[in-house]
Amino acid sequence: MYAIICTDKEGGLETRQANRDKHLAYLDAAPILLAGPFQDETGAMIGSLIVVDVASRAEAEDWARNDPYAQAGLFQKVRIEKFKKVIG
Repeated sequence: MYAIICTDKEGGLETRQANRDKHLAYLDAAPILLAGPFQDETGAMIGSLIVVDVASRAEAEDWARNDPYAQAGLFQKVRIEKFKKVIG
């Protein structure tokens, strides 16, 4: 399992909205355990957390690279970390 932690570029809301349907379809076709947006204190979306159930970092990197949000240039930064679910 890997956590994909993404930070949107400043002013990325328009890019996020324009690519949301493609992003959600991409999530539906993937081995996703958890996914959702990060929000600022006003509730505006500022990034994403996606936990994918894949066997290797290379698979997680490939998945992240092919996310429609990433391909549209939404993210300022993407961090991928091996993740171990302990509770929940």
